Amino acid sequence: MVEPRSVLITGATGGIGAALAQAYAAPGRTLYLHGRRVERLSELATQCRGSGAEVREKTLDFADTGATIAWCVEIAPHIDLAILNAGVTSSTRAGEGWPEIDHLMQVNLRAALAMCCVLMPAMERRGTGQIAFVSSISAYHGLPVTPAYSASKAALKAYGEALRGALAGSGVRINVVLPGFVRTPMSERFPGPKRCMLSPQEAASRIVRGLARDEPRISFPLLPSLFMRALDLVPAAAAQRVLRALGYGG
Repeated sequence: MVEPRSVLITGATGGIGAALAQAYAAPGRTLYLHGRRVERLSELATQCRGSGAEVREKTLDFADTGATIAWCVEIAPHIDLAILNAGVTSSTRAGEGWPEIDHLMQVNLRAALAMCCVLMPAMERRGTGQIAFVSSISAYHGLPVTPAYSASKAALKAYGEALRGALAGSGVRINVVLPGFVRTPMSERFPGPKRCMLSPQEAASRIVRGLARDEPRISFPLLPSLFMRALDLVPAAAAQRVLRALGYGG
């Protein structure tokens, strides 16, 4: 498969996003990096330029849909691979009032779909391109401690998988990334125990490899992924008992 010459990564100032930017940084490649933290984004851009990449930075609040779409219209003709990785989580179910849920859905879901709706036609016209939605293994079975986060990631998974089928034969590839816990500040804020935690670099390596192979689902680590998928196959009451016993009961 042809290596992407231009890569868009949203949420690049987070753990996975930064590791992905560093993994893709190479001579002859242009990185379009989005993040909310100006200093961290500038520092990351400098690191990637040191690896030979050309870097274009964008600080943007995805709560502003109009600005998000306008930026996407500007860069869409140039993007070979888009990794829609930006995301936030709520602290606990008790903290999920409507303002928190609305903001979470805007960042995790609506911004990604809005960007896809701009990027996808440009890729279809060229007959090539790749879009990856970064979901979560919580998309397999919602966690009671964070209902809104689980719902946003389940929606991304469903949309990405359906879109892959809809675009079959167009030359545009759609992938869904479903990580477990990764050693990042966001994971530290996530309630409940964190088992089989990976480093951001390990996660990025698996994502890069999976995208190069055009794997429809890039789900890891193996055991937590299988566990979450299995929860959706057992009776709901039994699944909830298991989640409460493990500390994810809300």
